[in-house]
Amino acid sequence: MTISYTLKVANSHFGGFSKLLFRWKGSIYKLLYKEFIVFVVLYAVLSLIYRRLLTEDQKRLYTKVAQYCNRSTDLIPMSFVLGFYVTLIVNRWWAQYTSIPLPDQLMCVISSNVHGKDERGRILRRTLIRYANLSAVLILRSVSTRVLKRFPTMDHVVEAGFMTQDERKKFESLHSDFNKYWIPCVWFTNLAAQARRDGRVRDDVALRLLMDELNLYRAKCSMLFHYDWISIPLVYTQVVTIAVYSFFAFCLIGRQFLEPLEPGQEGDLDMYIPLSTLLQFFFYAGWLKVAEQIINPFGEDDDDFETNKLIDRNLQVSLLSVDDMYQNLPLAGKDKYWNESTAQPPYTVATAAETLKPSFLGSTFDM
Repeated sequence: MTISYTLKVANSHFGGFSKLLFRWKGSIYKLLYKEFIVFVVLYAVLSLIYRRLLTEDQKRLYTKVAQYCNRSTDLIPMSFVLGFYVTLIVNRWWAQYTSIPLPDQLMCVISSNVHGKDERGRILRRTLIRYANLSAVLILRSVSTRVLKRFPTMDHVVEAGFMTQDERKKFESLHSDFNKYWIPCVWFTNLAAQARRDGRVRDDVALRLLMDELNLYRAKCSMLFHYDWISIPLVYTQVVTIAVYSFFAFCLIGRQFLEPLEPGQEGDLDMYIPLSTLLQFFFYAGWLKVAEQIINPFGEDDDDFETNKLIDRNLQVSLLSVDDMYQNLPLAGKDKYWNESTAQPPYTVATAAETLKPSFLGSTFDM
């Protein structure tokens, strides 16, 4: 499930972020520890070979190679390459989340514009919103591994109630070489037009509003399809990956603690453990692993989108909105502040201090 720590950082306080460092699930440690162990083991093996197995002449040759490799790390623009790539990935990740179709606006329009408390009215409203949810399920099946595992075949979609057997026959009789997630949206438009002819939708303005909201909903389904189809150019992902691995391949050789080339020459302090290089690996390789995790947020990583929960939520609230809540209104009456010129909601003891703060009128009022 998605890892949420929003409440932990609601207030800024000493050591607030530090407490987050000790979490495992969804952490950079869980994401990176295998690569980190491989890097440490390879570094230790090279160090032991240099210290125990090489002759003096071989050590001098290795030192020259190591110095060359260490200089070569300065030629790889790691911060620029990785920074731009991760920024691009994060922007794409958030855009994909905002492209997930939510029925909230559409269900409000259906509830307010498709009329009739009889059975026919209920069927119309529930069928319209079901078509919208079906379209979302079909597109999520084609992009999300979690949803595909939940609905591996159309039989499962029918069994879940998103589609009837007759609708499935209609769906499968329409042959296309492309993804057919848009078919329920066309059913929606035809059914809405029929409801207009029957007087269930009372005017063309209401019908236009239904169509506009459906088109916004369909556009989000389409965007998910295109995000899945059009990836970040492979050449860029390859460049970044090669840059990171090349950088640390050079570091394995060039960041060893070496003996001086000339007798009597003062060498670097031999600390055995290259702390700065390990931190570099943690930052740069961690940056790459973050991009790797969120480049496709519709998988099964810790922080990937909870698409199955979204499907459950969307179906439940949309059916509730168009059916049980249709013209099911509380009584309208005078509110608590009917006879007061200035409404002042009460404060609890925990928030009473906020009443002492003056209202902000503009920065120049204090001049």
